[in-house]
Amino acid sequence: MTLSRGTHDRPAWRADLALVGVALIWGATFVLVKQALQDASTLLFLALRFSLAALALAVAFRPLASKLAPPRTLLAGGALAGLCLSAGYLFQTVGLRYTSPSKSAFITGLSIVMVPVFGAAWRRQLPVAAEVLGVLAATAGLGLMTLNPETLRIERGDLLTLACAVAFAAHLLVVGHYAPRVSFKALALVQVATAAVLGLGACWWVEPPLIRWTPGVIVALIVTGLLATALAFSVQAWAQQYTTPTHTALIFALEPVFAWLTSYLLAGELLSLRVSLGAGLILAGILLVELKPFGGGQRPR
Repeated sequence: MTLSRGTHDRPAWRADLALVGVALIWGATFVLVKQALQDASTLLFLALRFSLAALALAVAFRPLASKLAPPRTLLAGGALAGLCLSAGYLFQTVGLRYTSPSKSAFITGLSIVMVPVFGAAWRRQLPVAAEVLGVLAATAGLGLMTLNPETLRIERGDLLTLACAVAFAAHLLVVGHYAPRVSFKALALVQVATAAVLGLGACWWVEPPLIRWTPGVIVALIVTGLLATALAFSVQAWAQQYTTPTHTALIFALEPVFAWLTSYLLAGELLSLRVSLGAGLILAGILLVELKPFGGGQRPR
């Protein structure tokens, strides 16, 4: 059972601060990955990223890695989380080839709107007014950011990134369900190892493997493997013992903001007025869905 924030204020606030750090790390990696994909095929890059992360976690959590018969709940939760993780990063990384880092980050942020909506659907409850308005605002923002004004068609990279948002929303719900029930270290290790196995199994036949060991690729693999994967998902699994999936999703709304700032500072990327309005509507939709300032109050999470 998820621990009460009122009963465990100190761990809860530490969890919040840790999740802000995770959002900062993830937001800063969009530009790195975008640049690295010029010298590496998508699946091979992901396979190497998750393999490095799994190796780091296996070394860091040696007693857990040496257990021959982990609990069935852990294996089920870790494998399911790893499957969602693998799908999310596959869609996001392929999509990054065809869209900008900041657009990718804001579209990925739609997963935050999806978390409470998916949760309500699972509980077979009608959405409250704030959720409906939030989804409508976020959808309008998505349209402004992604639709080609001349053809009214969504670009391939944006559509792939939207699929990634669905996978990441499912990942948040899965981790939120299993994190209070199993060791957070074990959950982090099993989900990352699952993603590594899936990546290694697919990277040799889905697309021609390619990598040029440029400094940009090496830096991107180290940063994404050790910080944005091994550290970030360990911290997330720990933090979600003390908070809820929707509260976690609200904090992760900072990720696209950090991504845009990083993209602006490192690549000089500027958002057009139309795209900026779309980004603002997505953030407004996220806040409406998560904070529910009216229309039924907070749901059980």
